Amino acid sequence: MSPRVDLRRVDLRGRMPSTVELRAALPRGGVDVDAVLHQVRPVVDDVRARGVTAALELSEKFDRVRPEQVRVPGAEVRRALDDLDPAVRAALEVAIERARRVHADQRRTDATTRVVPGGTVTERWVPIERVGLYVPGGNAVYPSSVVMNVVPAQEAGVASLVVASPPQADFGGLPHPTILAAAALLGVEEVWAVGGAQAVALLTHGGTDTTGEELVPVDMITGPGNIYVTAAKRLCRSLVGIDAEAGPTEIAILADETADAAHVAADLISQAEHDVLAASVLVTTSADLADAVDKQVNEQLAATKHQERIATALGGEQSGIVLVSTLDEGIAVVDAYAAEHLEIQTRDAAAVAGKVRNAGAIFVGAYSPVSLGDYCAGSNHVLPTAGSARHSAGLSVQTFLKGMHVVEYSAEALAEVAPHVVALASAEDLPAHGQAVERRFPGKAAE
Repeated sequence: MSPRVDLRRVDLRGRMPSTVELRAALPRGGVDVDAVLHQVRPVVDDVRARGVTAALELSEKFDRVRPEQVRVPGAEVRRALDDLDPAVRAALEVAIERARRVHADQRRTDATTRVVPGGTVTERWVPIERVGLYVPGGNAVYPSSVVMNVVPAQEAGVASLVVASPPQADFGGLPHPTILAAAALLGVEEVWAVGGAQAVALLTHGGTDTTGEELVPVDMITGPGNIYVTAAKRLCRSLVGIDAEAGPTEIAILADETADAAHVAADLISQAEHDVLAASVLVTTSADLADAVDKQVNEQLAATKHQERIATALGGEQSGIVLVSTLDEGIAVVDAYAAEHLEIQTRDAAAVAGKVRNAGAIFVGAYSPVSLGDYCAGSNHVLPTAGSARHSAGLSVQTFLKGMHVVEYSAEALAEVAPHVVALASAEDLPAHGQAVERRFPGKAAE
C-alpha cells in the first residue's frame, strides 16, 4: 500500500504578513552546513596532508570501493560512450546542442571606455584557467549535471577541465558509465573517480596519482552535492572559487484556478523524487485547486517508483500549499521564497512571470515544466537554493569568467588628474599615494 501525503497548508488569505513574518511562515527546510563542518574538516585536512592516499582510503570507507587510481583511464571513458544506450546518447546530444546554443549567447566581449583623451579603462574578460566540475552519485545518476557544468565552462573558454564523480562498487571503482559517456560526448578527457568531501579537497590541493601522474589542483569548483560536499566547498573556498553552497532542490508553483491539478501535482512530485529533503511548494489563489492537487498527489504517488522518498519530502516541513487572496500577493510570496525553480501556471502566465524578481529559473505556462529545464530546455539547471536566488544567479558562462580592468593613461592624462589624486590621498592620510603621482612630474607641484 502506497503512503498517503497530506501537504500542510499556510493560509494567508485576507492578510499579508510583513517580509520578516512571511519568510518565517513559508515552508522551508534546508540543511545546517555548520553542523557537519567538524566531520568534514578532518577529511579536508587529511587529503591536504596525504593527497591521493587519503582520498582513496576515504573512498573505500564511504563508497565501499577503492579505485586502483584516481584518474580514469581514457580507454574507459571512450568505452563508456561506445556502450551507451543509443536513446540516451541521442537525448544527451540534444541536451548538449541546446545548452551550447543558449550559453554561446552569454559570451562577453571586452569593452574599452575612453575616460579622457589619453586615458582608457578596458573591461577584459578572462576565463578561469582550470576548473573542477563535481557530479554527484547517490540516489540518482546525473549525466545532465555533466552537461550543465561543462558546457558553460567550455563556452567561457576554460582551457582545462576535470570532472570528478564518486567511484561505484558496481562498476569496479569507476564513476557510473553514463557519467563517463557524457564526459566523452563533451570532449572532456580528464575524469577523476573520487567523490564527497575528499573530491573537493583533492581538487583543491591536487596530488600524485598511484600511476605517478600529477593531479593538478584547480582554480574553481562547481557543481551540486550533498551536505558534506557543500561543507568541503565552504572550507576550501579561501583557496579556490566555488559556484555556490547548494542545498536540497526546491520547486515553487504559482497557480490560479486555470491550472491543471494533474500537471501541478506531477511537477511537485518530480522534484520530491530527488531527495527526502527536497521542497515542493504550491502558492495558489484557488482553494479548489489546492484540494484537487492534494487528491492528484496521492493518486499519482501510488503509481510512482520512489514512493517513500517522495512521500517523505512532500510531507516534510519544507513542502506545502500556501493560499493567497490575489496573484499580486502570490507574487510577493514567491519573491520572498525565492525558489530555485519557479513555475507560473496562471492566466497570462508570461505577464505574471515578468513581475517576479526572485527565482533561480522561471518556467512559464503549462508546457514548461521544471523537468524540461533539468534536461533539454537549453537553460542551466545548476541554480541557487534556500532563498539565495534573492541575491545569486545560476551557473552560466559568467561563472567561469573574471572581469579585469586594464588601465592605460598617457603622461598628459595623468598630469591633468594628478591634483585630484593628491587631494584624495591627503584626505585619506596616505601621502605616499599622492607622491607616487607627483614623482612622475619632477619640478611640477600639483596645483
